[in-house]
Amino acid sequence: MAEIRVKNLRKDFGEFVAVQDSSFTVADGEFLALLGPSGCGKTTTLRMIAGLELPTSGQIFLDGEDVSFNRASARDIAFVFQLFALYPHMNVRKNIGFPLLSQGVPKAEIKARVEETAKLLQIGHILDKSVSGLAGGDRQRVALGRAIVRRPKCFLMDEPLGTLDAEFREVMVHELRELHNRIHATTVYVTHDQHEAMAMADKIAVMNHGIIEQFGTPQEIYNRPASMYVADFIGSPPMNFLKFTAGVQKGAGSVSFDGVEIALPEVHQDLAPGELALGVRPEHIRFNDSSALRGSVYGAEYLGTNQIVAVETGKGLLKARVSADRTFRIGETVGLELNSEKLSLFECASGRAVQSSLYTEARHG
Repeated sequence: MAEIRVKNLRKDFGEFVAVQDSSFTVADGEFLALLGPSGCGKTTTLRMIAGLELPTSGQIFLDGEDVSFNRASARDIAFVFQLFALYPHMNVRKNIGFPLLSQGVPKAEIKARVEETAKLLQIGHILDKSVSGLAGGDRQRVALGRAIVRRPKCFLMDEPLGTLDAEFREVMVHELRELHNRIHATTVYVTHDQHEAMAMADKIAVMNHGIIEQFGTPQEIYNRPASMYVADFIGSPPMNFLKFTAGVQKGAGSVSFDGVEIALPEVHQDLAPGELALGVRPEHIRFNDSSALRGSVYGAEYLGTNQIVAVETGKGLLKARVSADRTFRIGETVGLELNSEKLSLFECASGRAVQSSLYTEARHG
């Protein structure tokens, strides 16, 4: 397997900029998820790494070699598509072995490698079955087998679980991560589903309008979002925002919300007067009857082990993740307490996080 390094990558389609100034590195054996909504540039980025699209500018290095303008066939990569693209007239064995047959690999070696791959994917019992009659999960395993059998330098996957139902998708998320752990394959995986990315990836690149908003581990992206976009995109429910207008001095300890003092995260720079937002995850809000921050219960969503309680405050709707034991009445007045050690601070105009240097590091990966 090999390292993938992307440097200042850009792709224009006429006047439309699909990807701009993207830089990141996928270490040898690492699993990277390109995460974002439709049209954010993640698939275009993947196709440029694969050689299916050529960049307008920038460079792509595979195993130290500049492959920016090499054809896909010269890059030694394997691509798994959302649509399985299997050959319906062939059985499972022939589908998996077809890439090797095309390369002129001896039949005995094809047989051995197909059976080795089938064992890895636990589909040895269906090798001689027709692919047309297989369930979606098995068809996806066959598509993965056809990629794995080639033993390429890296795997590129474009929403490979997108057509599966929820139950199969959950199973395949687990199996894909287990497979990655067994073969230590350098993998770039495109998805719009944050749960897939958070469950499988070593690193995540969150994309928006062709720009990488943040690059980091799932823990970094969830706990220290580099922008309001990332904070809002990651998490279910997403981060709450409390907006206020003020200037903030370096090292300031708190801010007043309609007479209620709320602690600020550590600020490393003076901030000119303007609209700011405090961000807090739902699990970092607790109910405290003595708290000066008050609101009325708007609704509650029971989730079994916990519940999401929506509270209408003078600064908007806040959602808190709390134990399922407590019962709330609609309209009930409650006190809210925010965990001051878990707050984020953002500039609303730029959307960027301002409480640390993380934004700069993440943005330019």
